[in-house]
Amino acid sequence: MAGIEVFIDRGGTFTDTIAFCNGKTHVVKLLSVDPHNYADAPTESIRRVLEHFTGKAIDRNRPVPTEDLSVIRMATTVATNALLERKGERSALLITKGFKDLLYIGNQARPDLFTLEIKCPDVLYDEVVEVDERVILVNSDNSTRPAVDDSPLSETDVLKKGITGEWVYVRRKPDLDALREQLERIRGRGIQSIAVCLMHSYTYPDHEIMLEGLCKSLGFSNVSLSTRVMPMVKIVSRGNSATADAYLTPCLLKYLQDFQAGFDQGIQKNVRVEFMQSDGGLTNELSGVKAVLSGPAGGLVGYAQTSWEKGGKAIIGFDMGGTSTDVSRFAGRYEHVFESSIEGVTLYAPQLDIRTVAAGGSSRLFFQNGLFVVGPESCGAHPGPVCYRKNGHLAVTDANLFLNRLLPNHFPHIFGPKANEPLDTEATSNAFVELTQYINSTAEKGKHMTPDEVAYGFIKVANETMSRPIRALTLGKGLDAREHILACFGGAAGQHACGVARALGIRRVLIHKYSSILSAYGLSLAAVVHEEQEPSALTLQSSAMEHLAQRVAVLKAKCQDALKQQGFTPSRIINEVYLNLRYQGTSTALMTPQHDDDWECQSFLDSFVRSYQQEFGFTLQDRDIIVDDIRVRSIGSSSEQADVETSVHEELRKLQPRRVDSRKCSSLESVYWEGGRKETPTYLLQDLEKGDVVVGPAIIVDKNTTIVVEPGYRALVTSEHVVLDAMEDTHVRTVSQNAATKACDPILLSIFSHRFMSIGEQMGKTLQKTAISTNIKERLDFSCALFSADGSLLSNSPSIPIHLGSMADTIRYQIAHHGADLKEGDGIMTNHPSAGGTHLPDITLLSGVWVEGKLCCFVANRGHHTDVGGMTAGSMPPGSQFLYQEGAAIKSFKIVRNGQFDEAGLIQRLVDEPGQYPGCSGTRSLRDNISDLKAQVAANVRGIHLVKMLVDEYGLDVVVTYMQHIRDNAALSVKRLLKNIHAKSAGAKLESVDYMDDGSPIKLAVHIEVGDTEDDTRAVFDFTGTGVQCLSNINAPKSITSSAIIYSLRCLLASDIPLNQGVLDPIKIIIPKNSLLDPSDLAAVVGGNVMTSQRLVDVIFKAFEACAASQGAMNNFTFGRDATEAGSDKSFGYYETIGGGSGAGPTWHGRSAVQVHMTNTRSTDPEILERRYPVVLREFSVRGGSGGKGQYTGGDGIVRELEFLEPLQVSMLSERRVHRPYGLRGGNSGAAGRNLIILASGQTLNFGGKNSLKLSKGDRMRIETPGGGGWGSSDVKR
Repeated sequence: MAGIEVFIDRGGTFTDTIAFCNGKTHVVKLLSVDPHNYADAPTESIRRVLEHFTGKAIDRNRPVPTEDLSVIRMATTVATNALLERKGERSALLITKGFKDLLYIGNQARPDLFTLEIKCPDVLYDEVVEVDERVILVNSDNSTRPAVDDSPLSETDVLKKGITGEWVYVRRKPDLDALREQLERIRGRGIQSIAVCLMHSYTYPDHEIMLEGLCKSLGFSNVSLSTRVMPMVKIVSRGNSATADAYLTPCLLKYLQDFQAGFDQGIQKNVRVEFMQSDGGLTNELSGVKAVLSGPAGGLVGYAQTSWEKGGKAIIGFDMGGTSTDVSRFAGRYEHVFESSIEGVTLYAPQLDIRTVAAGGSSRLFFQNGLFVVGPESCGAHPGPVCYRKNGHLAVTDANLFLNRLLPNHFPHIFGPKANEPLDTEATSNAFVELTQYINSTAEKGKHMTPDEVAYGFIKVANETMSRPIRALTLGKGLDAREHILACFGGAAGQHACGVARALGIRRVLIHKYSSILSAYGLSLAAVVHEEQEPSALTLQSSAMEHLAQRVAVLKAKCQDALKQQGFTPSRIINEVYLNLRYQGTSTALMTPQHDDDWECQSFLDSFVRSYQQEFGFTLQDRDIIVDDIRVRSIGSSSEQADVETSVHEELRKLQPRRVDSRKCSSLESVYWEGGRKETPTYLLQDLEKGDVVVGPAIIVDKNTTIVVEPGYRALVTSEHVVLDAMEDTHVRTVSQNAATKACDPILLSIFSHRFMSIGEQMGKTLQKTAISTNIKERLDFSCALFSADGSLLSNSPSIPIHLGSMADTIRYQIAHHGADLKEGDGIMTNHPSAGGTHLPDITLLSGVWVEGKLCCFVANRGHHTDVGGMTAGSMPPGSQFLYQEGAAIKSFKIVRNGQFDEAGLIQRLVDEPGQYPGCSGTRSLRDNISDLKAQVAANVRGIHLVKMLVDEYGLDVVVTYMQHIRDNAALSVKRLLKNIHAKSAGAKLESVDYMDDGSPIKLAVHIEVGDTEDDTRAVFDFTGTGVQCLSNINAPKSITSSAIIYSLRCLLASDIPLNQGVLDPIKIIIPKNSLLDPSDLAAVVGGNVMTSQRLVDVIFKAFEACAASQGAMNNFTFGRDATEAGSDKSFGYYETIGGGSGAGPTWHGRSAVQVHMTNTRSTDPEILERRYPVVLREFSVRGGSGGKGQYTGGDGIVRELEFLEPLQVSMLSERRVHRPYGLRGGNSGAAGRNLIILASGQTLNFGGKNSLKLSKGDRMRIETPGGGGWGSSDVKR
C-alpha cells in the first residue's frame, strides 16, 4: 500500500479531515471536542482513516500505528483558542525602562466610542520587568544635526550602526547582574516563558540578544525576542507580537507533544508532519504568533488552487462558518498583511489578507430600534440556534430552516438528548411567530409582516452584513467587486451564495465539491514555506541596489538552509523577493515583489508607483521612496502537494450544458423566495451528472452542503464544482421605485443603514491610506460623513466624536453661502468656527453629489492638520486670545473647481494670509497640508462614487426617501430614551454645573416633555447661567455643544442606532449669546474644541447621573520649529492628545490610560515618534493612584515624559489642573493633572495648564494627566 496522506483542519467546532491513498479519497468530520469518545480529534480522525484504508480495526486505547502513514498536515486553532479564551502559557515581559505599561496603554484608543464602561483587552503576560537600557537614534527626519554626527548626546553615549543603516547611540547597556535576581524570582513563581521587547531593537538587536542568553542560562524554556518574531519598526505592535508568541508557542509545542504521544515512535521518524501557518505556507517549526489564522489560510489556498485561472478574473473567497465569515481575494499571488488585530491583540506577523465579519450560521437575530440586526453576538454550537434543541437563540440557521432553504431531512440527525433527532422545525417556527408579533406591535397600522417576510428579511440583512467586508476588501484596493468571481465554501456558504453575489453584482459563483472541508483540502495543495525578513532605512536608488542585493543573498541563504533541513533540494526551492516600500514622510508601505529576476532600481520604482496609483488613485511627486524592509519568501515544492486535476474554467469552455432531467428531482419543497412561497425542486448532488443544468429556484443537497439556487440563477455541474451563473443583469435595481412612496420597510431600512455607514467607512479608509500626516494616518484624527441635500447628517463613520454634530452646521453654511454657485466637480474647504468649524486645525472638505442633474446629497470629511499657522508650531497656542492668532481661518474656499485643484489659492490662504498678523506665521507644514487635502479630496471622490453606485442599484427616489427614514428612526429611538428617563426621574428637572480651571461655569438644565404619544416627546437642553465669553481660547463654537449632546445621547441609548441628525430632532438647545458656548466670530476657540467639549460631556452626564467625570481634558501637547529658525525645509509642527482616566459608573471601574468622550485619537508609536522628531520618550506609563476611590474606582491617568535633543518650541493646552474630575454617589474625585518642565540643569518647574516655552537641548517635559472620578462610597460592598 502506498503511504496514506492525511490533511486535517482542526476548527473550533468541527475537525475536518481528507485523506488520499492509491487514488482514493476518504473524508472524516468530527466534533473538535468530544471527551466521552476520544481525547484528540485529529488523532481520532487519523485512526478512522487508517481503519478505512487498511480494513483493520485499531484499538483506540493504544498508540496509532504509523507504518502506513507518509504525510500529516494540519491547520489548528490551538493558538487561536488559547488567545480567545486567554488560556496561554504564563509569561513575563522584559521591556525598556519607562515603558512597563506600554502594551497596556497600547495606542490609547478605546474600542467602542459610545460605551461608558470602557473595556480594552487585557495584556497577555503575568509580570513585567523594566530593563535599564536605552538606545537612541542619532538623527530623526526633522533633525538639524548632520546626517552622521559622532558627537555624543551625553558622556555615556556610544555610536553604533544599526542593521537598517541608521546610526544609534547606545546610552545604557543592560545590567545583567541586576536583572538576574529579578528573573530568578520570576522563574521561582513558575513562569517559564519570556518575551523581550526593547526600544529600537528592530535596528539594534544586541541588547535583546544579551537578555536571551541570560534567560536561557537561567533555564527559561521559551524566550521570544521581538526583533526575531517580527523585525519591523513600531515597538507596540512588535511587543504585542512577542508577548503573543511567548504566550502561545509553548501551548502549540505542548499540543504537538501530546499529539505525537498518541502514535507509535514512527511518527517522528517516518512521517512528514507539517503545520499550516497564517501566511498560507507549511512548516515543521511551530510559532504561536504565526499560527493564529492557520485554518482560514488553508481555505484560501484551497480556493486559490481550484478556482483561479491565469489571465482570468480574480477570485473573492467567501468562507461562511458557524460564528463568522471570512472573506479574501486571490489574483495569482497570495496577498499578505503584516498587522492585524485579533480579540484586541495587535499582531505583527505575515498573514494572508483575510477579513472576518461576525455573521455566520449561528449569528443571532435581533429587532432593535426598528432595525433588523444580525450579530455580532453568536449562539455558537452550544446552546446554538433554536432548532438545535438546546433552548438556544434565533439565528441565521433558523431563518434558513424556517424558509425551507435548509432541509431537516438532509441535515444530520445529531440533536436531542440521545443525539439522534433532526433539527427542531416546530421550535423555530414558534420563535419566528413570536418575534413577528413583537415586530408588528411596534409597527404603524397597515404595515404588518408575516413570519416568512421577517425570516427572509433577516436573510437579506445577513447577506448585506457579509457583503460589506467584501466591498471594503475590493474598494480599499481600488477594485470593483463586480469584476470578480465568488468562490463559496464553509458549511453555510451555499445557502447565501446567490444572495451575496447579487448584492455585490457578481455574475458567477464557484462551489467546490469539497467546499464544506475546503480548508482541509487546501492543505493538500499548499507548499512548505520559510521566510526571512530584516528592516532597512535606505532610500531606493541605483546606488543602494548592490547593498540590498547583498542583504537579499544573506536572507536567501538562511531560507534555503532551513528548507534543506526539511529535505528540499535547491532545484525544488523557489525564492520570492520583496522590498517593502513607502514614500518619504508617509507610513503606508507596499510590499513590492521582484519581477522576473529583474534587480534594476527602476523596475521596483515602476512597480511601486503602479501599485500606489491603483490602490490610492494618485502618486506623490518629488518624494524619495524608502525601503522599510527586505523580505525573502522561499517555497519548497514537494511530491506531497496534490494537483488540481481539472481547471474548472477550461472545463466550462468545453462542456456542453443540458437541462437536468426532471426525473432526478428528489422532492418538491415549499420554499420562500422574494414575493412568496413556491413549490421548489430539490436535487441530490450525487444524482447529478457533469453538464447538468439546474435552473433556479431550486435546492441542491450534498452530504455536508446545501446550495440554494435563487430565481435568476442557474447551476451547472462540472467534475469538481457547482457553478452558479446569473441569468439576468445583476445591475438591475433591487427594489421597485414604489418603495419611495410606501411606508418605511424595516428590512430596507436595515440594509440602507449598512450601506450609508459603509460609504463613510470607505471614505475613511481612503483618507487614512492616502494622507501623509501622522495626525490623520496614524492618530486617526478625522471623520467622514454623508449628508442630505439640505445639510442634515445622514450617516457618520466617526473616529472623533467632536466631529459628530458640527459638520452638519458646516454643510448648511456652505449651502447658504454658495447657493446656485455650487456645481458638480467642486470641492469646498472650510475651517472657520462661524461656518460650523470646531478649531482651525480641523479642516473640512465637502463635495456635492449630483445624480441626473440634481443635487442628491453631500459627502464630507474633517481632518486635523499638523499646522495651519498662527502663534505657535502645531497651531494650538495656549495663550491665544483672538482667532487670528490660531492660524488660517477660512470660511469658504473652492479648493477644487470643475475638478481642478487650486494649489495657488490654497497657498495664499494657508501661508500668506495668516502670516500677515503680528507674531504669527503661515503654515509650517505646507507640503503635508497639500498632500492631506488631496487625500481629503480623494476620500470625497470615493464617497461620490459609492453614492452613485447605490443610486444605480436602488434608484434616486428610493435612496432619498430612505435618507429621511433613517433620520426618523434615530429620532424615534431618542424619544423613547427621553420618555424612559422622564419616568425614572418622575419628571424632575435634571440639573448640573461644573467649572473650567479659570472658574468659568458651564451650567445645564434639562427639561423633558412627554406628550400623549411617543412622537410628542421632546427635551430642552438649557445652558442659561453658563459663563461669558473669555479672553482666552476656551470658547467653544455652538456646533461643539451639538456634538457633545449627540455623543452623550448615543452613549445613554446603549444600543446601536444609525448616528445622524435625527438624534437632535427632539432636542431644543438654548445657549446664551456671547457666552463661552456661543462666542463672537473673533474669539479664540482652540481650547474650546479640545477642553470645553470634554467639560460639556461631564456636565451632561452629571445631570443624567450616568457616570463620574472622566479626565475632562485632551491634554494637547505640541512642539515644533519655525522656518525662521532652521530654514523652511526643517520647519515642522507635531501635535498629540494624551489619554487619562475614565469615570467609574454604577456597575464598573473606570479604565486607566485611555482616550475618553470627545476624542479617540491614537498615540504615535514611540519608535515612530523618535524616528521622525528630535526627541526621546523617556516614560509612557500609567499614573498609579490617580483615579478617584469609591465602590467603583476611577481610571488612572498617564505619565508621559519627553526629552528634547534640539531646541524646540513646546506648548501645552490642558484642563483639570485646578478642578478635579468629580465623583458621584459618594465616590471621590480623581487627581488633577499637572505639567512639569525639568531643565537640563536639574531644576523642576510647574509649567501650568496652558503655556508655551522655547526649550533647550536636554530639557524635558513631564505630563501627568488626570484620573477619573469614583462612583459610590468605598464603604459600600460590591
